[in-house]
Amino acid sequence: MTVKLHTLSNGFTIVTEHMPGLQSASVGIWVTAGGRHERIAQNGIAHFLEHMAFKGTEKRNALQIAEAIEDVGGYINAYTSREVTAYYARVLKGDVPLAIDVIGDILLNPVFDPNEIEVERGVILQEIGQALDTPDDVIFDWLQERAYPDQPMGRTILGPQERVSAFTRDDLKTFVAEHYRPERMILSAAGGVDHDEIVKVAEEMFGHLPKGSFRPMEAARFEGGEYRTEKSLEQAHFALGLESPDYKNDDIYTAQIYSIALGGGMSSRLFQEVREKRGLCYTIYASAGAYADSGMMTIYAGTSGDQVADLADITIDELKRAADDMSSAEIERAKVQMKAGMLMGLESPSSRAERLARMVSIWGRVPGLEETVAKIDAVSDAGVRDFAAHMAVNARAALALYGPVAAAPELEKLQTRRAA
Repeated sequence: MTVKLHTLSNGFTIVTEHMPGLQSASVGIWVTAGGRHERIAQNGIAHFLEHMAFKGTEKRNALQIAEAIEDVGGYINAYTSREVTAYYARVLKGDVPLAIDVIGDILLNPVFDPNEIEVERGVILQEIGQALDTPDDVIFDWLQERAYPDQPMGRTILGPQERVSAFTRDDLKTFVAEHYRPERMILSAAGGVDHDEIVKVAEEMFGHLPKGSFRPMEAARFEGGEYRTEKSLEQAHFALGLESPDYKNDDIYTAQIYSIALGGGMSSRLFQEVREKRGLCYTIYASAGAYADSGMMTIYAGTSGDQVADLADITIDELKRAADDMSSAEIERAKVQMKAGMLMGLESPSSRAERLARMVSIWGRVPGLEETVAKIDAVSDAGVRDFAAHMAVNARAALALYGPVAAAPELEKLQTRRAA
């Protein structure tokens, strides 16, 4: 499999990987314009813009956008995260130029019809309402707010209802002008793709775009704190966040190995101790998330109101125990799980295109899989245990609780337990 990278004179980047034998391809454009790039008055507009991209262009209406891709058996979608907005399609290899044309059209030529804005506003408000009614969704927004208070990194991606209700056509156009610049765009494609053909199509479609200046991204500052909302629900939802490395930090591999051993599968410590041995919950897991300049390891579980205190205390105890006796076998199992998950995922052209875009946005290149595997293998047992000791005692913490959580200990009490 061959990765090829090309940058147009205006900074627009194309990265491709040909996967022999595949009759399909995944192609998309990743734009460095996510939730954390919004000013406070714009909170939610990156996601609103993602929705509006499919609502009509100068040459296609909303139905024609969908039909252009579905008429050839493909599909098209998008998502907004805190650091990027992505627009992508999966098509047969002969239809890759068509997919690029459609995606380019919705990015370069949106009309932002006022009637469609009102229709989509209603859709997004329903989406916000659904999220607010889904405890194991909304609790992560609250955890993010407490980890990164009063800063873009801590704001919800969907935005508050009052701001979404007020966005105008001019607001959308302003955000596009500020952030949808060629040097902030990566066209990534994987599968049955022809690199030279894609570069030619990209040059014709995006080569005319002028470079632009943009407002620097506000640095993320993990501060921590507690968010607690009591409500009559079946379960008490518990989410603990601990500051962890950003994705350019070499310790990111240690953090990911540690989080897998701690709570990444059925054999993990938290799953075995909290669910299998004590029966305190159905779901419990840990995951290490990373951003350009910060990171957060999250532990989530749902339990009953009368057991949430025990669950919280045992979680802290397991953090501390991992620092003392995490075995070489556990660490090796986590490494194998991490490598296998990465390699299995990359059998999909969609996952591979996502990785290409992410690697180029971080490193300006695509590290080989062998390089990544070598970095995973290079993490030592002692390094994981040292990292576990830091996470158990010294890492800044945030806590979010939702449901029948009156009995749950406060973050201050959990911090005391960590230090004991």
